[in-house]
Amino acid sequence: MIRCLLVDDDADIQELMQGYLRQFGIAVTAAHDGTAMREALARATFDILLLDLMLPDDNGLSLCHWLRRRSTMPVIVLTAHGDLASRVLSLEVGADDYLQKPFEPRELVARMRALLRRAQAHGAEQAPAPLRFHGWTLDRLQRQLTAPDQGVVSLSTIEFRLLASLLEHRGRVLTRDQLLDLVRAPGTEVTDRSIDLVVSRLRQKLRDSPRRPQLIRTVRGEGYTFTAPVH
Repeated sequence: MIRCLLVDDDADIQELMQGYLRQFGIAVTAAHDGTAMREALARATFDILLLDLMLPDDNGLSLCHWLRRRSTMPVIVLTAHGDLASRVLSLEVGADDYLQKPFEPRELVARMRALLRRAQAHGAEQAPAPLRFHGWTLDRLQRQLTAPDQGVVSLSTIEFRLLASLLEHRGRVLTRDQLLDLVRAPGTEVTDRSIDLVVSRLRQKLRDSPRRPQLIRTVRGEGYTFTAPVH
């Protein structure tokens, strides 16, 4: 049976989800706030997390970021906020999908199954080797960037995808359109300007001078290329 952790302070939604998802072989454990979520994760293992953004004691975005640094468990954000900023922020801190309340339960089940299939397929693949460059290490399995001084640098989902794409295509100029395709996540809207902003943030985190870059070089009129050796 699929094990789902539902974090939502609405008792009606908890009861509805527990009864409805049980029909599809999904056992739901409910937590009403961030503290209960952490306690549930300490007691048991789950296959997927349904996370409300508005909680009594914590912010769902902070909880998602906290979880993503510890686990690759699929996360679907459930919230009454349907604005673009909320969707983008949810995906940037590590959510895999986003569903606005009120939602159709059948759509939720379809999205859960799609994420679980993807996670299962990913788990069946051979773990990708870490990418090392200029003293840095990018662990693509844990989505973790380690600095030369062994400090861990936090990356948003889009920052991770863009850096991994540049490293995997080292020496090749990637246009903004190509990078958009490589970093785009379900439900998010990324623009040319977003790519430039993410590159700027990555340079800051990698301590790479924008005037004399040693890692990410701008190719005027074309895009970006990663120039340092990668192994």
